[in-house]
Amino acid sequence: MMTDPNCIWCMRLDGDGGGQEIPSQDVGTLTADNGVYWMHLDRMDPGSQTWLRESSGLDPMVVDALLEEETRPRIFLTPHGLVVILRGVNLNPGSDPEDMVSLRLWIGASRIVTLRHRRLMAVQDIRDSLVSHAGPKDSAGFLVMVAERLIERMSPVVNELDDATDELEDRMIEDVSAHLREKSGQLRRQVISLRRHLAPQREVMAGLQAKQESWGGKPYESHLRETSNHLIRYIEDLDAIRERVAVMQEELASKLAERMTQTMYALTILAGVFLPLTFLTGLLGINVAGIPGSENPWAFVSVCVILAGITGAQIWVFRRLKWI
Repeated sequence: MMTDPNCIWCMRLDGDGGGQEIPSQDVGTLTADNGVYWMHLDRMDPGSQTWLRESSGLDPMVVDALLEEETRPRIFLTPHGLVVILRGVNLNPGSDPEDMVSLRLWIGASRIVTLRHRRLMAVQDIRDSLVSHAGPKDSAGFLVMVAERLIERMSPVVNELDDATDELEDRMIEDVSAHLREKSGQLRRQVISLRRHLAPQREVMAGLQAKQESWGGKPYESHLRETSNHLIRYIEDLDAIRERVAVMQEELASKLAERMTQTMYALTILAGVFLPLTFLTGLLGINVAGIPGSENPWAFVSVCVILAGITGAQIWVFRRLKWI
């Protein structure tokens, strides 16, 4: 029994940069003579999963790759098309950009199937470009544009991380605190997480360039090269930010340790000054007979003068020893 896919949207490309939305139930009637059509599905939707497994006509290995729960960016060719898995930054409200969104693509000569679970702005960009007749003209151009838009969306995130690093470096000049160290640790974790997800995508771009004749991407060679260069630059920028934050954390730890050492040194000097004074006052405060000066009205003043003299002598000795 044939089922209809629960498309988020289905569009038919007119071959001239435009696209027309079509109902999900009409997808089963389309053939290669109708041009290229694009089906955008929710990977977690039961109806979409059923259609992929029972009615899509795709190889079971391809379906398993498209529906796999845990995946990483990769690419592999089949006799009838290309499977590509990419990732994009998560720009949905309330989400962390480094919590990247997976996009799974099946690219055939006349059929494009894309799957996602969370919303991707880059895919929405392509839909808008088709509506405004500025989109891809064929399936190869669609894949190239997806890669371009996904990587373009990374630029503001990388720039924001770079600006945050600059701000932390400026604040470190004026103030050194445990809170600043916590912020630098959080920033470093964000950078590491984002880079860990982006690095495999570089291999996918290299694979697309190496196999472009097999999937029809030869006319887009320059676009692929530029997109790959942008991705490599963003990865290098993340590496540079990570190294800057690591150096900053080392410097923060050193300054905090130095501040702690200075504090402990000051407390040690203070304790050294008061140690003999505490001994004398404790000795004179014992409740036994024979305490000198107990009957002298000037005894208290005399003791205070003696204690002040001892304090002055200690400070003079400490200065001569260059302890203070």
